[in-house]
Amino acid sequence: MIDPDSNHKRPFALDPPSSSFSKKPRTIAASVVLKHFDVPLLSSTENGTVSRCDSMRLRADRPYSIGRSPRCCGFVFRDRRVSKRHCQILFDASLRKLYLLNGVLLHSDGSTATCRLVHEFRKRAMTSSRGGDIVFREASNGVFVNGAEIEKGAAVELWAGDRVSLVCGNENGSCGVGNGIGFVVERIDFEGCDGEIDGLTFSGHSQSGRRNKRVVALKANVSRYEGVVGRARFLQDRCRDILLSNDPVSCILRDASECVPGNAEVQSSLELFGESKVMDLDAKVGVDVADEVPNVLDSVGKYNHDPPFVGGDDVYPPPGKNFYLNRLEFMNRDSLACCRSISLPELIHPVESLSRMFIATFTSDIKWFLTYCEIPFPLPVTIACHNAERCWSSKPDERVSVPYQDYPNLVVVYPQFPETIAFGNNRKRQGIACHHPKLIVLQRKDSIRIVITSANLVEKQWNSVTNTIWWQDFPHALSVDFASLFPQIGDGDIHRGSKCDFATQLAGFMASLVIDVPSQAHWITQLTKYDFGGATGHLVASVPGVHFYRNSVLSESFQASPVSTQFLGSVVASVVGLSHLFRSVADSNSARLKALASFLGKSCKNAYGKLEIVLGRNPIVSVDENAVSVLVPNPDRTFEGDCVQLGFLPRNVAKWVSPLWDAGFFTFSGYVCPKEALAAALGENCKKVQLILNVSEGHNFKDMSKMMQSEQIVAFCSLIASVQRCYGLRRLQEVLSRYRWPESLKSEIIYSASSIGSSVNSKFLAAFSSAVGKKSLQHFDSEESDPEWGCWNASEELQDPSVRIIFPTIERVKNAYNGILPSRYILCFTEKTWQRLKTLDILHDAIPHPHERIGHPMHIKVVRRCFWTGRDAPSVGWVYCGSHNFSAAAWGRQISNPFRTKADGPQKEDPSVNYGLHICNYELGIIFTFPPTGNDGCPKVKSTKLDDIILPFVVPAPKYGSSDQPATKQAMRDVMVELTEGEREKHTEEMMGELDEEEYVELPEELEETNYEQEKEEEKEYTDILWSQVDSSQSS
Repeated sequence: MIDPDSNHKRPFALDPPSSSFSKKPRTIAASVVLKHFDVPLLSSTENGTVSRCDSMRLRADRPYSIGRSPRCCGFVFRDRRVSKRHCQILFDASLRKLYLLNGVLLHSDGSTATCRLVHEFRKRAMTSSRGGDIVFREASNGVFVNGAEIEKGAAVELWAGDRVSLVCGNENGSCGVGNGIGFVVERIDFEGCDGEIDGLTFSGHSQSGRRNKRVVALKANVSRYEGVVGRARFLQDRCRDILLSNDPVSCILRDASECVPGNAEVQSSLELFGESKVMDLDAKVGVDVADEVPNVLDSVGKYNHDPPFVGGDDVYPPPGKNFYLNRLEFMNRDSLACCRSISLPELIHPVESLSRMFIATFTSDIKWFLTYCEIPFPLPVTIACHNAERCWSSKPDERVSVPYQDYPNLVVVYPQFPETIAFGNNRKRQGIACHHPKLIVLQRKDSIRIVITSANLVEKQWNSVTNTIWWQDFPHALSVDFASLFPQIGDGDIHRGSKCDFATQLAGFMASLVIDVPSQAHWITQLTKYDFGGATGHLVASVPGVHFYRNSVLSESFQASPVSTQFLGSVVASVVGLSHLFRSVADSNSARLKALASFLGKSCKNAYGKLEIVLGRNPIVSVDENAVSVLVPNPDRTFEGDCVQLGFLPRNVAKWVSPLWDAGFFTFSGYVCPKEALAAALGENCKKVQLILNVSEGHNFKDMSKMMQSEQIVAFCSLIASVQRCYGLRRLQEVLSRYRWPESLKSEIIYSASSIGSSVNSKFLAAFSSAVGKKSLQHFDSEESDPEWGCWNASEELQDPSVRIIFPTIERVKNAYNGILPSRYILCFTEKTWQRLKTLDILHDAIPHPHERIGHPMHIKVVRRCFWTGRDAPSVGWVYCGSHNFSAAAWGRQISNPFRTKADGPQKEDPSVNYGLHICNYELGIIFTFPPTGNDGCPKVKSTKLDDIILPFVVPAPKYGSSDQPATKQAMRDVMVELTEGEREKHTEEMMGELDEEEYVELPEELEETNYEQEKEEEKEYTDILWSQVDSSQSS
């Protein structure tokens, strides 16, 4: 039997130091003999050492913490589901009772504090009152006695035979995600309790076996509160509670409300106060006595209070063109601070009605999520999350896992990072990339809920760190609509068709996460069942890769398509195997090469220098049954078959083109640049030949929902992921350019983020400002016909900065409630970036709002642009919230476009065709627009004014003073060095439990030189085999 505090040398905040018992003839204590479940119970000492124990020795009137951290607790369960400080156990020497509290009371040392703490335990065991001035910290997961959950902040009396479970209340304490945590109280032995204390007589062993065998003899069968002496004791206890309270009046009112009918002893005692006076006070403050009936343990070990409330749509209306904040763990649900706040369980309630769930996150604690939200075992759950090794793997099997046997339908996906962003195009060298979105999709029979937040799937980001949350429920559509998942090409009208483009953006983003996971491809077809036309905002996604703008190709393709065929979109692909014509032995006299040159020279090109080619389905079963040939037709002849083969579609493109084409769901056509094709065929270079693959409806398109097989569902997912869309800065520009913003008015762009990219410089600031509509109104050295006319550039950004960055100072972080540690893995800002931005004077302090959140970290990513329209007119502008930090890795870095083809004719070019975007991260957010006309293409909702959106930080944010410094990585390291040795040890210990937090990796200032145009070796090997089959068939 071990006393875990016997070696303590200094006090803890939670477990006070041992009092000196040398002056007393005996030590009063209780020994709890127990049998733990699967996870062993450990006893901890001051120096952090632990040892296994089968009993707990509890000294009188001292709370002992039970949790995960040996430095914070006297007793330890080493399991991540257990909070650092989960619950407390106390032996009340006066009443000879053992109390268990769900949560932890923080207290100071001293006899007065000890007395106050003991009375707080008694009060919390007797009533539902949670008042008082003692700081309380609740645990993330529950505490159960005999399968019934103890209300957070409540205490109950423990008896021999009770089964105490942490995290889960099942019979063995296990919720299917790990071993059971808890213990059974086999016996309770009291030490030093012989004789009479406070009118009670005790024997040596006070509890053994079942609870009805408690051996506590009340002297002469007299109740503690019976008779005059009993009444005096009751009044003494109550007076002590009142004197120790910071709010005596409220304490008196609570005592009055605890007079329950039928408790004659208590009722008669309260009559000494004067019943009528108590009732008068009751009436004045509006206390409902019925609401204050104490929660006590009934005879079968269950609690007669209701379970924690989880709100539904009637309590939490969707935010519309606005967002909520997450409810922090210290907040009372009914307080004003919780206005427009919501918890994760409330967000997914009711979980029983869910058909399936999809989650995309950066970091994750899946065990915590399954337990905290009480996810049913059979529910299909897909979680896409970040893993540096798995996301860079070229093997699809390594990017999928089914981690829990008890959750057979839970699949974890690690979305792939493309080779084009790897260092040197070498996947083995990896690169800078993060899977960083925060998306939750909740599918039900009659609706689907889309949630976009800034919180990762970890406990602290939902309970301890401020994050934004937006959601909307979309109804079941009248009919399946596959066309809604494709970009709607029109004449530039604000509506771009009958619906907002929410569905196509959502489908494209989700498809990019599961493109190589056949078992999850059904998610994309599921989206066709719902009507997203009522979306209140515009989705903004980033997908890693090198993206080049090709708006001219889309317009050309749309015009070239037959009237009877609905054009759906374009895919940027390539032609592989062209160099074979130059190296082929079968064409020793170069007849095919000469014919190709002749066809390319005579063929008619469109205004953008592109030539339409022919795609052929001649499957070579022995090599690849999905192979697709790329052919150049003879422009002088009209009969079919007179073509020269140019090459093939890449294997990874042909594998989804062929099943959809063969089924008649889609038709495909393509365009190439003749000069590029001829140069590659002649062996002048090893560059890829870019092919624009146009997708149109096939003859069976309308019947897809009836005819689709599993192979075609997988292919359809790949098609949706591959269709060209705008991402990052380009998507920002696409959305915001639909409106006529009053650029002549004064405006302000503010950006609050937890990470400021190391590549943020004047060039990136100008690119971001230009994407959101910032224009140069006066250019004296250029004309409007110049493609660069009116574009905001880096030099102008230096002279007149557009963006105000909101980021906390190091002093604000250092003075937070829990110190600097919670921010170390959330905030990212390099010292070099700070020195670069310091001269621009664009940094402002991030002060959380409302004020109850001050002292707690923020993980938000919020952008707002506001145009000042005048006193009486409402402000116009837009607001973004989501996962994008202020970095080039998230939004994209501009690079030159090596595939650009100069257009023929006098038409003015879009200057953006000169650039591409190098994007490193998966990101997702939403924009709410408030244009001057109010006609933004989205439905009207109650909150339709920009001024209605209350930002989660103080506005205007105070500008950095001359001595202010942001909480950079270096500044936070310096603060850690200044800590005392003891504080540093505590931080080091706590950091071991914090590594599931976000550690954001940023893009370097200079990208490594990358060749986007080279044909890969595996593509050459693939086409060489196909060409050998073609050559052998033609020679025979």
